[in-house]
Amino acid sequence: MNNFVTKKNFILADELATITLGKQLADIVKTELKQGIIVYLNGDLGAGKTTLTRGFVQGMGHVGNVKSPTYTLVEPYDLADWQVYHFDLYRLADPEELEYMGIRDYFNSQCCSFIEWPEKGQGMLPEPDMIIDLAYHDEQRQVSLLAKTVLGKRLLSILAR
Repeated sequence: MNNFVTKKNFILADELATITLGKQLADIVKTELKQGIIVYLNGDLGAGKTTLTRGFVQGMGHVGNVKSPTYTLVEPYDLADWQVYHFDLYRLADPEELEYMGIRDYFNSQCCSFIEWPEKGQGMLPEPDMIIDLAYHDEQRQVSLLAKTVLGKRLLSILAR
């Protein structure tokens, strides 16, 4: 019998709660999963995609600024035992551009990739372990995490404890 959680919803009160969720995900990746993940992030501009990623990057051990890679497409964070990549494909004109930047090099067992606007890279991106949807809910954010792989289901099951 499969006891994995496949979907989890949260209401996050503010920016700090969004960062905290990102840090919780990072802690699970580092201490429980011990391998990288691929996360697609969906949501309107300003919905909290970069804020959630900031919490994850900080939770993985980065000290310093975490900025949106809107103009660079990817912001790399090379940490002691991990590489974290934050992609923002909003300005991507053609998915083929990802091939030219060596997209395949960004995905391995020690890499965690958070990809904003993944639909813009359709056909060039690997399947995600998890899809996270963020939406405005009054002054708060509604967050839905959907596991797409066994690894994603393990992460959600641990988060749900």
